[in-house]
Amino acid sequence: MSVDERYVVGVDFGTLSGRAVVVRVRDGAEVGDGVHEYGHGVIAEELPSGDDLGPDWALQAPQDWIDVLRFAVPKALAVAGVPASQVIGIGTDFTACTVMPTTRDGIPLCEAYPERPHAWPKLWKHHAAQPQADRINALAAERGEPWLRRYGGKISSEWEFAKGLQLLEQDPELYAEADRWIEAADWIVWQLTGRESRNICTAGYKGVYQDGGYPSREFLAALHPDFADFPAKLGHDLEPLGGLAGTLTAQAAEWTGLPRGIAVAVGNVDAHVTAAAADAVRPGQMVAIMGTSTCHVMSSDLLAEVPGMCGVVADGIVPGLWGYEAGQSGVGDIFAWFVDNCVPAYYNQVAAANGLTVHEHLTALAAEQPVGRHGLVALDWHNGNRSVLVDHDLSGLIVGQTLATRPEDVYRALIEATAFGTRMILETFEASGVAVGEFVVAGGLMKNTFLMQVYADVLRRPLSLIGSAQGPALGAAIHAAVAAGTYPDITSAAAAMGRRVPSAYVPDRSRADAYDSLYDIYRALHDTFADGDIMHRLRALR
Repeated sequence: MSVDERYVVGVDFGTLSGRAVVVRVRDGAEVGDGVHEYGHGVIAEELPSGDDLGPDWALQAPQDWIDVLRFAVPKALAVAGVPASQVIGIGTDFTACTVMPTTRDGIPLCEAYPERPHAWPKLWKHHAAQPQADRINALAAERGEPWLRRYGGKISSEWEFAKGLQLLEQDPELYAEADRWIEAADWIVWQLTGRESRNICTAGYKGVYQDGGYPSREFLAALHPDFADFPAKLGHDLEPLGGLAGTLTAQAAEWTGLPRGIAVAVGNVDAHVTAAAADAVRPGQMVAIMGTSTCHVMSSDLLAEVPGMCGVVADGIVPGLWGYEAGQSGVGDIFAWFVDNCVPAYYNQVAAANGLTVHEHLTALAAEQPVGRHGLVALDWHNGNRSVLVDHDLSGLIVGQTLATRPEDVYRALIEATAFGTRMILETFEASGVAVGEFVVAGGLMKNTFLMQVYADVLRRPLSLIGSAQGPALGAAIHAAVAAGTYPDITSAAAAMGRRVPSAYVPDRSRADAYDSLYDIYRALHDTFADGDIMHRLRALR
């Protein structure tokens, strides 16, 4: 390995684990990686102290994130066989909105108050703030707040303001003690640099930062008098993506085994940073990061109002372009739920006898069916609807089941439902005048060839695939290369270090025609249940 080569490290903080990748600067080659599973995983039913949580809670432990730096980064370096002295920068990405209260020095409040639920970081899929989101949306619509249009008419219960208002209303003493309300994406950079910084991506998409400011004091005070000064906890000096947040401290160098003083890139979101890894940062290239959920991100030189989008933010993916985001709150999570709870034991036995997982066994059986043979249509709302309805109190639905319905029928219908949900998002974008020229898939689900073909057929368009299994980590490393000064901007760094396979899957016309009929039924169900009355009444019984 040449002593003249330079490398960067990208660290992707996911829902259940963190991954570090060592990447060669000149061409984006991934030369080593390391994974660390979170010790606490997702805290969903009770706190580590034993205190119970209510429905729809999802928390994490900050120590798990530090442990990723302590274990995953050194492992990646060891696998790569790269001398630490040749590493010139580190970049990170995080799930979002994953947000927490801290002191003014960045100390998480859960360290002092482990028995109080609101002291812990709220993970992206924490949906217990839906009542607060509903009130924010209703008041913003009533007042005609101009920023609401940038979010398709609704903000999500997953975002900073809804979660912050929940904190204030349910634990006002803790709210008062929280000097900072900070995204994990920015907190981890703070731990690496010793300097607090805030990135434009999370501020814009999750913090309702538009046109140089947050929602007004008057608006926030109308929600709750003590909420008027909430933006003071968020920070105002936002830094550009690909920018230099600072340099690695001695403490962080000890954790990671990297040289003190190397460049640390401004924080970023896992989905948005993946666009660089796929070399898909030009206008009209939509990247779908498909895993437990799906996030759709795309840059454009056009500003438009797209109903139900998660946001359009200036410089939100790359500087100089508008960055759009939409998403589905449950995709892989839906398939996992079905396998874990609804499949007879003998399917596990048959799968094991053939050296397959249950997912692989069900996929193989589902793939044998012609389109529509199962007679089912499902709504993919098992974890709520992020786009285009922005209502996390909606729930899943499967129509057409009979006594002859088999597990593989339902499994296929659930896969198709997530594809229909994506088609709904694409059609909404294009109906709003924002053209999608290329659809690029990243994330763990792209390994399922049957699922990918279903998406190509349902969407009636080719699917390109990212050329890396570690899209977010590679994207974070690309940002680190920019922060270190080896490329002038994200677009040029992505062209050199990112990669994708164009038109890896193409639609089959006969199957696409058949799916059009199923999609019509999906649209009818979607529109019928969109008002949420029935599903909201059922959820209220919980």
